Amino acid sequence: MCVHDTVTYKQDLPPQGGYAPIRYKRNLPARGPSGVMLMLSAVGITAFGFWRLGLGNVERRELARERAWSRIYLAPLLLAEADRDAYRRDRASELREKKLMKDVPGWEAGKSVYNSKRYTPSSFVVM
Repeated sequence: MCVHDTVTYKQDLPPQGGYAPIRYKRNLPARGPSGVMLMLSAVGITAFGFWRLGLGNVERRELARERAWSRIYLAPLLLAEADRDAYRRDRASELREKKLMKDVPGWEAGKSVYNSKRYTPSSFVVM
């Protein structure tokens, strides 16, 4: 007698009625918008961007025009301010010169060093 004859084996079998069917089919989600919709969206977004760019260009041009005209209108005022400042500095310089050179005989304070009657502005400013 053999040793194997006395041992009982139990074989692993499928359950009664079989296993459930295996799902092997692909389950893909919806594909999204079509190519035509994507192209129309891209064209719409681009058109909106160009429209906003055009509005920005109009605004920038208007601001540049306003800045140019404000400079044109302010030029006389700024020139008058500069003239008043130069006059004030010339008078102050002349007074300092009179005070400094009061003991020098024949010295004329404020006399031009040029031999011309034309106005020649100072080439340097004493602060």
